[in-house]
Amino acid sequence: MGTEIRTFASLKDLTEYLVDQLTQYKGLFEDYSQWLGSLLRSCEEEHKNDEWFQKSAALQKTLKAPTKKGPEAKGTGKKVDQKGNAATSVWVQSGNVLLCSTEQGQVEIMFEAIEKINEKIQELEKFKVALQQLERLGLGKTVSYVVYIEEDIPKKIVLRAKDNSDDVFKFATELSVPAILSDINS
Repeated sequence: MGTEIRTFASLKDLTEYLVDQLTQYKGLFEDYSQWLGSLLRSCEEEHKNDEWFQKSAALQKTLKAPTKKGPEAKGTGKKVDQKGNAATSVWVQSGNVLLCSTEQGQVEIMFEAIEKINEKIQELEKFKVALQQLERLGLGKTVSYVVYIEEDIPKKIVLRAKDNSDDVFKFATELSVPAILSDINS
């Protein structure tokens, strides 16, 4: 989801959400890294002497795990002109979309996706550290957390005092007995 606001009843709930997000992105990072490795191995015979392939293969070796500094997708063969359009012959502009039909193009988008995922992992890790600092402050159970989330990354937190009257469980009902039961007891 792009942008959302979620309310968490406790830091524990917020931390669980964060851990789930991290797990998903780390899994995606691993899946895409393996896919990229398979793609490069399948292209090796045909493109092993191409400059883009050699740079991509060298860069792929640095993708073992999410790092503090994301992988640099530079030098994978994609060059950009002053307008931000792809300048190499592998990409063709069609409206607002760039199209490509080569392995080089697929390798480029794989690197771009992995780089974006790694950036999200790093942002989530930073937010996790901030949450740990909040836990040390001992805000307790009297606070709920309204969190602004943009592109799956928590960006801002509003602390709201919980209304204690909401914590009290109230149950109100009326009981009606059908006339059939009263006839059986007579």
